[in-house]
Amino acid sequence: MATHEEQQTLERARNGDRAAFGILMRQHQRRVHRLAMQLTGSAGDADDVTQETFLRAFRAIHRFDGRAEVFTWLYRITVNVALNLRRSRRRVTADLDDPRVPDVAAEGADPGVKTQRARAYAELAAALDTLSESLRTTMVLACVEQLPYKDIAQVLGCSEGTVAWRVHEARRKLREVISDEVVAALEEP
Repeated sequence: MATHEEQQTLERARNGDRAAFGILMRQHQRRVHRLAMQLTGSAGDADDVTQETFLRAFRAIHRFDGRAEVFTWLYRITVNVALNLRRSRRRVTADLDDPRVPDVAAEGADPGVKTQRARAYAELAAALDTLSESLRTTMVLACVEQLPYKDIAQVLGCSEGTVAWRVHEARRKLREVISDEVVAALEEP
């Protein structure tokens, strides 16, 4: 639940206070951008999605009724904007330069192991891109953003049971396309 101060900031933003909306934006900008990055696979697209998300939120803040948390509302907008962008571009590739592939560099780590891990993450990102939009989005929210099923259900406008099924189905499909070597590389410390 939002604190009293957050509620006051939200109420001021709903009444047209741009500075209050700026506070809300700064509070949620990193999370929104991180989600956009996972959904689009591109830093530039994530920037565009983040900007469009906050633009749409600013235009609609007066209609936000407060039944959901602000971040849940923003995540729903982010998901919609990112999915619209992906549909318009149909991007389904991932490589070592994909911003979703974490920098696996660690001091003293074997360069061969680092390369193997980077390739494993790239294969995982590519495998995620093969999933349907609903399964991929659910997996990103559940496994990358680590949101509880209740919040995911609010973001996606479905039941918690549907979220659980989508996570199960996505994992099943990913197991079919990801090699055992990739799984082993991702599980190594």
